[in-house]
Amino acid sequence: MLVVGPNGAGKTNLLEALHLAGQGFSPRTRSDADLIRFGETAGRVALAARSDGAPFDVELILRAGEAKRARVNGAPLAAAEQLRTRAAVLVFTPDRLAIVKGGPAARRAYFDRALGRLSPARATLPAEYAAAVGQRNAALRRVGLGFSSREALAPWTQRVADLGGQLVQTRVQTVTALAPGFGEHMNALGLEPGRLVYTGEPPTREQLEGRLERDLERGTTGLGPHLDDVGILAGRRDLRVFGSQGEQRLAVLSLLLAEAELLRERRSLTPLLLLDDVLSELDAERRRHLVERLGSGAQALVSATEASALAAEPAQLVEVAPGVARAVGRGG
Repeated sequence: MLVVGPNGAGKTNLLEALHLAGQGFSPRTRSDADLIRFGETAGRVALAARSDGAPFDVELILRAGEAKRARVNGAPLAAAEQLRTRAAVLVFTPDRLAIVKGGPAARRAYFDRALGRLSPARATLPAEYAAAVGQRNAALRRVGLGFSSREALAPWTQRVADLGGQLVQTRVQTVTALAPGFGEHMNALGLEPGRLVYTGEPPTREQLEGRLERDLERGTTGLGPHLDDVGILAGRRDLRVFGSQGEQRLAVLSLLLAEAELLRERRSLTPLLLLDDVLSELDAERRRHLVERLGSGAQALVSATEASALAAEPAQLVEVAPGVARAVGRGG
């Protein structure tokens, strides 16, 4: 599907609403208040779709000062974020370049989300590890202030070591699984062979105890996967430092395409790709490659200012004006 309209017409808002209905959160902000129209106190997103041939009807309600509420086929969910376990939605927006050019935290967050989508049974592992680190840091500060003994640290040190080892192992598996597809797409998009390199080792209890004095001085845990990084490379070049914005854009797109293929292969899921303004900096040859990939089993919604930007006839063309989205037929 191609969504067209002038800048500021609401194309990004449409993609954001689809992501919100499919995943329970916005790709743009974690503040639910920012999702409600200015001057209003509530908002609603409704989506009627099919998943594996069965109805997948979602209603999500936003109210100022309250938690989001979601229903699937009329049944309420305990939390709106549970929607992410029901559907796979991958999104590209210009600010997603932070995955490549931002700090390590942005890359860890992206690959941890990919970990959860590809291995649902391990989806809670990053949060469990983060909670253990938070508890150990609190214990470090109590010991540093003289309110607790060093012995009280031992259970949290072991917990961080155990969960940290599991998290590193699962992250490495995720990165290793994504790497071949990422390299293939980078090459097809005209760049040097793409590589993903995980930098970090599983923390051990002995290592954590060996740096205890430094951790007590700082009040934080200075070793573990909460500090690790993933190198996103073209050949030998780290694109964070030595990549142009165009190359960084292609790297993010290659990651999404690689993950979409893995989801279809591993989980028999056809993810929805939301590609906002992805065409604006692609030349004709790269646009053709993207169209070919999107036409090989993916379902995608692509936004652009003009229909000619896609260089192919879309299955559905939607025109967006402020407050209105209108289907105008197949390819117009």
